[in-house]
Amino acid sequence: MDLTLTQMTSLVGKEVGLSAWHRIDQPLIDAFAKVSGDTQFIHTDPGRAAATPFGGTIAHGFLTVSLLSTMAAEAQPQLAGLRMSVNYGFDRLRFISPVPVDSDIRARFALAALDERQPGEVTVAWDVTVEIRGQDKPALIARWLNRRYLDAA
Repeated sequence: MDLTLTQMTSLVGKEVGLSAWHRIDQPLIDAFAKVSGDTQFIHTDPGRAAATPFGGTIAHGFLTVSLLSTMAAEAQPQLAGLRMSVNYGFDRLRFISPVPVDSDIRARFALAALDERQPGEVTVAWDVTVEIRGQDKPALIARWLNRRYLDAA
């Protein structure tokens, strides 16, 4: 169900969604390495990575960030009359723990702020925590900004 701007505003300061778990396997890490050009061995060479303190390959931090769009689509409430949504950037982004290969991650979204800059243009700030199944410390925490454009009332 889509929420009105008033309904969405009432959720500021609250957790509003939790995504499904997503598997981070070696083929996904390798594909991201190829696309991003970041082929550092801690991501792409299981043999060499096994000799590091990580004990094996780990996901790129930016791979984890790139999955936020998928996880947001699963978990965030939508505004009624949404015409378009764009990524506006981050006020804060910290990689807290590495994501080991064959881990599952999911994202928790809390609505931090909602600002109607002008009629039909809303900036939304999300506090995001990406959890790693079975670990106490998250993979990342962020304040993620989106710009939502709504149909004229």
